[in-house]
Amino acid sequence: TTLTVRALRPCVCVVPVRGREQKGLAAMSVGEHVSSSMMGPEGFGSDSLTLGDSLDAAGSSGGRHGTVVRDMPFLHRVPTDRKQMLELGKEVDKLKAMRMIIQDMARGVDQSQLFPSVVKTVICKSVELKKLVYMYLVRYADELPDLALLSISTFQKGLKESNQLIRASALRVLSSIRVPVIVPITLIALKQASTDMSPYVRKTVAHALPKLYQLAPREKESLLEILEQLLHDRTTIVIGSVIMAFEDLCPERLDLIHKHFRKLCNMLIDIDEWGQMSIVRLLTRYGRTQFVDPNSGVDTETEQPFYAEEESETEDAAGAADADGDKKKKGQLMDPDHRLLLRSCLPLLQSRNSGVVLAVVHLYHRLAPFAEMSLVIKPLIRLLRAGREVQQIALTAINTLAVERKSLFEPYIKNFFVRSNDPRFVRLLKLEILTQIANETNIPIILREFQQYVRDTDKEFVTTTIQCIGRCASKLTNVTESCLTGLMSLVSKKDEAVVAESVVVIKKLLQLNPEGHKDIIIMMSLMANTIVVPMARASILWLIGEYSAYIPKIAPDVLRQMAITFSDEEDIVKLQILNLSAKLFVNNHKQTKLLVNYVLNLAKYDQNYDIRDRARLIRALLLNKESKLHKHCKQLFLSEKPAPNLQSPFTVRSKFEICSLSHALDMETLGYTELPAFPEEAPDPTVRNVEEKAIAAPTKEASFFSDGEESGSSSSESESGSGSGS
Repeated sequence: TTLTVRALRPCVCVVPVRGREQKGLAAMSVGEHVSSSMMGPEGFGSDSLTLGDSLDAAGSSGGRHGTVVRDMPFLHRVPTDRKQMLELGKEVDKLKAMRMIIQDMARGVDQSQLFPSVVKTVICKSVELKKLVYMYLVRYADELPDLALLSISTFQKGLKESNQLIRASALRVLSSIRVPVIVPITLIALKQASTDMSPYVRKTVAHALPKLYQLAPREKESLLEILEQLLHDRTTIVIGSVIMAFEDLCPERLDLIHKHFRKLCNMLIDIDEWGQMSIVRLLTRYGRTQFVDPNSGVDTETEQPFYAEEESETEDAAGAADADGDKKKKGQLMDPDHRLLLRSCLPLLQSRNSGVVLAVVHLYHRLAPFAEMSLVIKPLIRLLRAGREVQQIALTAINTLAVERKSLFEPYIKNFFVRSNDPRFVRLLKLEILTQIANETNIPIILREFQQYVRDTDKEFVTTTIQCIGRCASKLTNVTESCLTGLMSLVSKKDEAVVAESVVVIKKLLQLNPEGHKDIIIMMSLMANTIVVPMARASILWLIGEYSAYIPKIAPDVLRQMAITFSDEEDIVKLQILNLSAKLFVNNHKQTKLLVNYVLNLAKYDQNYDIRDRARLIRALLLNKESKLHKHCKQLFLSEKPAPNLQSPFTVRSKFEICSLSHALDMETLGYTELPAFPEEAPDPTVRNVEEKAIAAPTKEASFFSDGEESGSSSSESESGSGSGS
């Protein structure tokens, strides 16, 4: 009798045997037999399974011929195929499969082929599994809209669940499926959910409004009805999202805010941080259209601070003093709602979110009196202890504010000193601020700092420091001499970039008062041959030609030396040599005539056509006496040049609103809108009056949660507590 092993399926082994041979075959392993006779060295399966185990089960057959069918152990293993796990697996297997799918989605692997199987998984009891399924459906609903429609009925059922998390998740996914066919269904769902007992669900409705508006702009009127209903909400976790939706749907409809202005001001302190930013930005635009300019007709030099005790007490005490002083001092000059807005935003300066602080700074910059701007300076400077990105935005805003009101930042000068671990962009911004706030009192401290900065290894930082020294010298005449002396010492450095920048800055400073700095002009002339940096060399030659009347004996000798090396010079230096020869010819043509001819002949055959053209022009003007322009040569070459205007580059940035992306990039970006101008006459303040209705106390049964809802989680309790408290 022979033993035959036949594999009908990967997990089933069929062995025909005779009953009388059970004892002889009991010790034989199926793995050993298959490995030696049929399957090769790999074997069929595990060697732990023996034929004797299978034949023992067939012992009761009485020795008759029979077939023993034994299932292999891996028949009951968890399937590794994700599709099988979703369709046939248990809930644990489905959860594991969905986690792997979401992981691959995050890596950019396409998982759209599993869409039908995932849709079927929506019907489950696990909230965690439903969340993963919802994430998947939101991702692929646009690509497979027909299959996405299969899950609509499930989401509609989810909107009626007792658990608020399930209701909100179903609404979020329903609004994220960008299929125009379901817009009416989504709109009805939003209308019903806008009156939901749970504030979390109402907040989800506010988030869904911009999505539906992008999908169906023609439904704007219906969406505005829902938005207007949500604006009446008094729950802090809802109102922030409602204002965000308002900014996306209808930012121009400020008339909808009239009745809710005071409510927003009073609730501002309790709203989440991102909602505070949106509300502050909205109220800034609202204030510019509804209130008059508080600084019109006010002498900022003689105006006293509104908060009289701000220097000696804390901000809380200053806020209490404001409440009393508001009625006595300036309550009659400023709209009470305007004062309410400023008072409500003041506590937000203590926020840990830098975006909230910057939004309040922008509001005070545009709406507050000049005397009250000092309240936001210290919180703004506190942001310099945050990360690099926050430092950059804060320093950019400070630079723009310092252009208009530098006196606000003078007491905090030490906060702008450069540290060794500051990145380059932070260093450059701090340099700009130090230059802006420099005055006769603090200039010695700033110049001592600059002396240390010019020794730094970062060449760009050093050259920018030299430029700032020049700007300080041009702005404050009492330190011009000391700045020029320091810059002259830098000219002897070996670093080419430092020497070039120093010479350029010295040239600009000498233009301000050349008669008072003849000795410096002589020193610069003597250095013309030693300096090898083309830009610095060209600047010195320009100085010699422009002020050759002060050095009549040195200038011709410099031209002689430059003519010797003319062919080896850079193009920018050659052009200045030509200009120098023309200016010397006008002032002293008898002594320099031959030298000028020699230089023009050299330039006539130069490879650069700009130099050849300049030489032809000078020859025609100077040597051709029959030309009509010959008599105007002195006006052409030695005309009086205006002094350079060394102003801050942030003067141009002031056209953008501070703390905006356009202001940070110094260019208008997509979506940037300018603030409207203040009205000449104050609009009617009664539009903000609202009749307060008595609100009945909620009964014991009234709750944000239904009877069957599990509200044991701390997050749900906090949400319901905030809603009932409001």
